[in-house]
Amino acid sequence: MTFSMKTSILAAQLMAGVALFSSAAFAQEQQKPNPLAETADSGTMKRADKDMAVVLKKMQELGTKPIDSRSVAEARTQPSPADAVKAVLKDEGKTVPMPAVKTQDMTYPIADGTQPLRIYTPENAGSGPLPVIVYYHGGGWVIADINTYESSALALAEKTKAIVVSVEYRHGPEAKFPAAHQDAFAAYKWVIDNAKTFGGDPAKLAVVGESAGGNLAANVAIMARDQKIEAPLHMVLVYPVAGTDMNTASYIANQNASPLSKGAMAWFVDKILAKPEDAMDPMLNLTTKADLKGLPPATVITAEIDPLNSDGVMMADKLKEAGVKTTYKNYMGVTHEFFGMDAVVANAKQAQDFAASDLKAAFDTK
Repeated sequence: MTFSMKTSILAAQLMAGVALFSSAAFAQEQQKPNPLAETADSGTMKRADKDMAVVLKKMQELGTKPIDSRSVAEARTQPSPADAVKAVLKDEGKTVPMPAVKTQDMTYPIADGTQPLRIYTPENAGSGPLPVIVYYHGGGWVIADINTYESSALALAEKTKAIVVSVEYRHGPEAKFPAAHQDAFAAYKWVIDNAKTFGGDPAKLAVVGESAGGNLAANVAIMARDQKIEAPLHMVLVYPVAGTDMNTASYIANQNASPLSKGAMAWFVDKILAKPEDAMDPMLNLTTKADLKGLPPATVITAEIDPLNSDGVMMADKLKEAGVKTTYKNYMGVTHEFFGMDAVVANAKQAQDFAASDLKAAFDTK
């Protein structure tokens, strides 16, 4: 066999492997038979609990469109789930007391500049260095920022009595994979080096992330292990992006779900991959290609009405198989992005309490 023939075969095999995580292939792929096929139209509103349904309806009223129907600029500026929560509170004449948390905006260095981060310090946590949670927001590595996800960061600071450092990172398509992952680890190392300057204890660290941020949090723990630096005591992965297969049971059952659909995930992928073979990278294939041994204990949280539900289930299972102590909880009747909606969605408050309990237990062990 000639070298050119071998090269052609390898290229064909590689492209077959990444097809499920390609927006071009997504448009043509055949759906696999699945016991959940009867819900293939997602039926988000019918399946949502009453709290969640109110938020989803408000998103419709605000004019939020499917992400995959928007340009990058439109997707970044259209009303978000967080905006819908604020609108619901306004409609109902409710005011939510601000947590007793002070904030400080700073920056951390990356390869070619700096990125923002925001430090949330609980005011009633007592004296002495506090544990530190490094938090990574979601948005498919393309949209959203630390402002969009502030509710989650505030809640974690208040409920754990730990300092939360919410990290911004470079987004696609301006900065392709693995830029966000590189930034996430740079921020983690910055926290280790600087925690004492803002009242934190660098020996008591945890990582938390939602969606794409859940993927970042897990990868930060992996990089800390591999580079033999201070490891987080715990990681909380909230509906994480953990694999590259878009034909899982939950992708099929929730392919048209709101606010995250299968089409939206394909849209995100199209914006962040620099080349097709990046989809085979262990950073994106946590459940099939990454080495998960020796990672800190984990809490994995999923939402029922979410294409990423199966990713979270598989991540929890793979962590357990790797010998990592893992707790897992699925919340019924809620969608992707529910975690920060505690002001109006009861399940969000329960999920935050669940995460906070595991984090506090981890901090108390050291």
